[in-house]
Amino acid sequence: MSEIFTIALIFSTIRTATPLLLAALGGLYSERAGVINIALEGLMLAGAFTAAAVTHYAGSPWVGLVAGIGAGVAVAAIHAVACIRFNADQVVSGTAINILMTGVPAMLSGALFLSSGSTPQIPKDNLIPWTPVVLALLLVFVTWYVLYRTPFGLRLRAVGENPEAADAAGVNVNRIRYSGVLLSGALAAIGGAYLSIGQSSLFTRNMTSGRGFIALAALILGKWRPVQTMLACLLFGLTEAISIQMQGVFKPYGEEIPVQFIIVVPYVLTIIVLAGFIGLSRAPRALGVPYQKER
Repeated sequence: MSEIFTIALIFSTIRTATPLLLAALGGLYSERAGVINIALEGLMLAGAFTAAAVTHYAGSPWVGLVAGIGAGVAVAAIHAVACIRFNADQVVSGTAINILMTGVPAMLSGALFLSSGSTPQIPKDNLIPWTPVVLALLLVFVTWYVLYRTPFGLRLRAVGENPEAADAAGVNVNRIRYSGVLLSGALAAIGGAYLSIGQSSLFTRNMTSGRGFIALAALILGKWRPVQTMLACLLFGLTEAISIQMQGVFKPYGEEIPVQFIIVVPYVLTIIVLAGFIGLSRAPRALGVPYQKER
């Protein structure tokens, strides 16, 4: 058992928590503005595939990262227009994007690389270093400052709590909500890009493996607050890191536990968290409620 808890576990926890934290912070901006964003999984997939494909052609991970952000913002814009402009059901819209992005990358990969399973391997020199890790940690405190110390943050929270009062005070509710959703697309896409051109060296089909939903669970566990959300992401990251290190090591009865049981641990924890804490977390009052200005 001592073989599992090593110094390397700390670095592995930070590494595995980084894409979760980026996606969760993105979801925080959207949901604080009152727009449910369960499309985080799809936004991460958009960023991951685009970053890997563009990096392959451009030979620069930074160009790929920017392209991935653009793809995330574009997909988030679809969700924003559907929910804010046309008052679509926000859960249905997010689910549709998740389903769409499980198929579109595979289709494009087949067209571009003649393989729907993965993109070509990216050379090691063309991978991004630990920059997204540092960025994710910095964004926690930037997000805290923006939310609680800037006029934009005040308006964002007001729109998510009471859009009618915010509108009466002269705040453009829809503009703030668009900003929140588009920010969520950018941040989730960075998390996805880190998976494909940071942790890995290619995009594989459905490589996010539910991380968007785990990020959403971390956001709920963190009560839609940046620092608490970071701690929740580290918890999930620790669980994933332990499950990775337990493979082939943890033998409580002298026999190795099947790898499938170990891999499922983070997802079981997600279900437990959602079942046990969702009722204890108070969401923004106007979350999921469309707003249409009276004329």
